[in-house]
Amino acid sequence: MRSEPLLAAEPPASVRNVGELYAIAFTQAEEAAQRYGKLAATGDEGFEPVRCVFEVLNQRELERAETIEKACIAAIGRGPARADLRWPPMDLVPAEELSELEDSLLATAYGAWALAVRHRERAFIFWTYIAARAESGLVRATAESLAREALRDGNLLRRERRLAWRAGRRESLAAEGTAVTEFSSAALLESLLLRGIFRWSQYAPAPQRRRLLSLIGDGLQIPIGDTNDTFPHSETLDDIKRRVLRLAEQLSSIYLDEADNAVDQSQLELAQQLAARSIARLADLRTIASLPG
Repeated sequence: MRSEPLLAAEPPASVRNVGELYAIAFTQAEEAAQRYGKLAATGDEGFEPVRCVFEVLNQRELERAETIEKACIAAIGRGPARADLRWPPMDLVPAEELSELEDSLLATAYGAWALAVRHRERAFIFWTYIAARAESGLVRATAESLAREALRDGNLLRRERRLAWRAGRRESLAAEGTAVTEFSSAALLESLLLRGIFRWSQYAPAPQRRRLLSLIGDGLQIPIGDTNDTFPHSETLDDIKRRVLRLAEQLSSIYLDEADNAVDQSQLELAQQLAARSIARLADLRTIASLPG
């Protein structure tokens, strides 16, 4: 669960008529289909586990666009037209969110479904804003209908997310046996991550070294020899970076899962705090890893 709002800003203006409303909905569906389709067509072998999810999402958005077009024709006698748009439709499926998943070393079907849930939650909020600001009863009713559709979609996608989580859990247990119990410990992973960051800092230029050590803070006081015992001596700097990023991603996933499955408010709040910190740390590490040197 992320801490930032689903919508970065409110819609800039009210929608005047259903032609404009359908133009917005059609544009958003087409854009979502295009972005999901791009990931469904990616040739990266490591992305295979989640490719089928984006194939399904792409098809759903294509069908949504077709349904919107038919509804528009029925309402005003013609299909949606970009000329009806007075402002650029808000982006419900941001490219940067998809890129983050595509670039992840831990991309999973669960993560893909979770992102799709987030996109439909964003659509629900968007259409409720449009309905609330509508001056026309027909615009309000149509926007409310689109909001209800987004809500239903979100519920269906949550079910797929739960199934993917359970399937992934079973596969992990079958593949790794007792090792899953050892390495699923967040405390152990945090220790390994901090040691990895410390070792990375030993090879980094001074400005990067300071940034890396700032991510450790007072959480790690170990001599260099301990890090060399923890990680293979043959690792290159690129190996160390990949290992650290993988650990950081894994921790973020664990905390997000904990928030998603929290049974009470205190557990939810703690998991959200840990997830927010972990996601910010991962972003910092990715930035540092992209720097030359």
